[in-house]
Amino acid sequence: MNKKDIVKFNEFKLDGRLQAGIQAAGYQDATPIQIQAIPIALQGADLIGTAQTGTGKTAAFVLPILHKLLKGPRGQVRALIITPTRELAIQIHDTIRTLGKGSGLRSATVFGGVNAKPQIKALRNGTEIIVACPGRLLDLSSRGAANLKHVDTLVLDEADRMFDMGFLPDVKRVLKLLPQQRQTMLFSATFPREVEALAKETLRNPQRVSVGVSKPVHTVSHALYPVSSQSKSGMLLELLERTDTKSVLVFTRTKHRANKVARQVDKAGYSVTALHGNRSQNQRQTALKGFREGKFQIMVATDIAARGLDIEQISHVINYDMPDTTDAYIHRIGRTGRAQRTGSALTLYTAEDAGTLRSLERVMGETIERRYLDDFDYDAAPVPVPAKPRQPQPKQNGKHKQGAPQGTRKSQRRRSKPRTR
Repeated sequence: MNKKDIVKFNEFKLDGRLQAGIQAAGYQDATPIQIQAIPIALQGADLIGTAQTGTGKTAAFVLPILHKLLKGPRGQVRALIITPTRELAIQIHDTIRTLGKGSGLRSATVFGGVNAKPQIKALRNGTEIIVACPGRLLDLSSRGAANLKHVDTLVLDEADRMFDMGFLPDVKRVLKLLPQQRQTMLFSATFPREVEALAKETLRNPQRVSVGVSKPVHTVSHALYPVSSQSKSGMLLELLERTDTKSVLVFTRTKHRANKVARQVDKAGYSVTALHGNRSQNQRQTALKGFREGKFQIMVATDIAARGLDIEQISHVINYDMPDTTDAYIHRIGRTGRAQRTGSALTLYTAEDAGTLRSLERVMGETIERRYLDDFDYDAAPVPVPAKPRQPQPKQNGKHKQGAPQGTRKSQRRRSKPRTR
């Protein structure tokens, strides 16, 4: 960004009561999506935003919402933000609490997989903002616990992801519960036909803003490590040995493989946790909290973590399995190189991935560097998978012993080898 393009947050003329939250968040210069979206949102216009995660998109709609709510009645739900995942809902809620510091505005999260009673209590106590996944929101609305008749601002975040996860019918049912006179903002990294149709049905004369999403973020370097399928685990462990492993996110294609890889990494001496759809909400939150705070060096995840996972210190993303689409690749590697930090995306590449690689390189407009390790035995036998802990697990000091997917506290590896970036 050139100096002439720099915009300070005080130039948006936001309500003065938001300055404490903006300072608490450490915001000084607005990002491109914020520069484009915030003035439009402040005007009350409908908006379609196209931007990658990690570009400051959340603040681009949260700040105008807070500004608007400070000038109206309190104690009733006036803003609804719909998201595809629990993790993203929690992160948006945290952003609202930070930016709304001292404003007195309240936000509540609504999502499944946890007890509904605390959510119902939060709604009954009065809140101005709901951040929700559509399924649980419909459930609470049917019970009379979520009153949406005063909503005057709606945000549909990660709309393409909601379509991918099959939530579009639920989203349309939620829309029927809302007043027709409202401001609607829709954000999506890509626009498949179904999302375009939803936008056409839902928004009125929307203004479009876009920050380049056709390519991965420029702060991330990319490398391919050609390898046979049976040598993947060995290559992964070798890369981890040569990499700064303070915060590494490893992606697999399936939940079963995420657990398998986590056990292999655990046996190799790393502190590791796993994140996938078979884990309970409490397990997910424990995994994310531990990874964010540095308790776990490595998190092995399926694509459930590819969107909305906002952990700025992730230095490396390793694709144990190459994703099926270029969009999925872009979202995965968007977990690193965030907030203008640099990051590395390392991908284990097999012959079966040739089609996806061709598409990816066309999108990037360049050939991704192929790397080979001189001292790696490409013909070695596969790394054995440690046996799963027996069920039920024995108690230790009143607590169940945890296996690798739950996370371990093993120490950092002691061997010293040259690191690769």
